[in-house]
Amino acid sequence: MVKVTFITDQGEKVAAQGAVGDRLLAVAQAAGMPLEGTCEGQMACSTCHVVIAREWFDKLIPASEDEEDMLDLAAGVTRTSRLSCQIELSEELDGIEVRIPGESHDMQRR
Repeated sequence: MVKVTFITDQGEKVAAQGAVGDRLLAVAQAAGMPLEGTCEGQMACSTCHVVIAREWFDKLIPASEDEEDMLDLAAGVTRTSRLSCQIELSEELDGIEVRIPGESHDMQRR
């Protein structure tokens, strides 16, 4: 299992875990994080935008041009922003820290 720590916009740390190969979006949703993922990982929205801790960012497979284009539409983007639907968990990511932007909300969970 790969351990993930989500940091909410309130600064609360939420521990979660997923299997190698799981998408970060699915792990976040299972942990109750407010990420909608409207397009179900097809990179047609930016509702799963997260900010990766700086020390973990370079361990990720680089974002594709399509992902970069979708991030241009997300609110609160930073240098270490990514779409969580595009991050596949690996052993190298065990312990990763991920911040949920304050602009995130899941309209399906009202």
